Amino acid sequence: MAFAKKTAEHALKTMARDVKAGEIPPVIVLCGKEQYLVEWSIRLILDKFVNPETKVLDSVRFSDESISLESLMEACETLSMFSERRVVIVSDFTLLAGGQQKGFSEADEAALTEYVKSVPEGTVLIFTCENPDKRKKLYKACAAAGKIYEFDTLSENDLVSFIIKQLKAEGKISSQTVILGLIADCGYYNKETDYTLYNLVNDLKKIAAYADGPEITMKDVAEVISGSLETYIFALIDSISSGHRGDAFKLFYNILGSGENSYRILSMIASQYEFMLDVKELSECGFGMEEIAKTLNAHIFRVKKAFQSMEKYTAADLRSLLIRVYDVDRNIKSGLLEQNLALEMLIASI
Repeated sequence: MAFAKKTAEHALKTMARDVKAGEIPPVIVLCGKEQYLVEWSIRLILDKFVNPETKVLDSVRFSDESISLESLMEACETLSMFSERRVVIVSDFTLLAGGQQKGFSEADEAALTEYVKSVPEGTVLIFTCENPDKRKKLYKACAAAGKIYEFDTLSENDLVSFIIKQLKAEGKISSQTVILGLIADCGYYNKETDYTLYNLVNDLKKIAAYADGPEITMKDVAEVISGSLETYIFALIDSISSGHRGDAFKLFYNILGSGENSYRILSMIASQYEFMLDVKELSECGFGMEEIAKTLNAHIFRVKKAFQSMEKYTAADLRSLLIRVYDVDRNIKSGLLEQNLALEMLIASI
């Protein structure tokens, strides 16, 4: 039986609320895939607690080359001049990731682990690290004495809001339909890519610069964003299932023309059909979209797209299609068929 699951609040919202309330503890860790939000958080904290006229005096940022235990502690212990709090930033801190930090001995690391428990209230000590080792004593000490903000992939609703705000800053607007099309084309939820908010912001700036009028259209998006391989594969499968083989061949040749290897295209076709079959079977067992996403460890956005594509198939159809795909894979690996020819024959036979 399907049920609604309450999802945890994204660190984006938690950070905004905590800063607004002035409830940032003396030590925090900013981590996660979305490093764009890490830098956004740092700007938010600086704007809240540091007087812009004395920013040079009341904030300091360390890098791997400039940091030592002594310099870090001295920076934290120094009183702010004319700001509410002094902000000390340690970027990409290797010790938190489980590596060795230049200029830090084991004794220094142990001393820092103890020190984070007593950072002065007038200081905000910020460590950033994309993938911290949560087993480390230093990480656990930071979590116990302060707070961890982990900036992972945004939910669909949060991503839509993010895009609307970014477009507004560029003096542009867009419809919900176009924004969802943009999300699908950019590949933000494709696990096989490293597309992050940094990439998205750059693409949004390009789209805004390209668009003639104040409203972004799907044509503007299409002209700037070529689309992810996963998006093209979904379109290819849709064309095949709809009986539009001409469109399917056109998409196939376009994908090849973009430089993709035909064997990678085949593996993606297999992956999509496998995913659609998993979704189909779970759906027939009474699972809702949220449950399916949790069970398959997939984003809900991808599950929604699979629902749209699998409506044309039964579970038996999908199993039969997968057998054909596996046969093509075997024929390519055995040298019986050339890759491109094998894929052309597969598209023609479905």
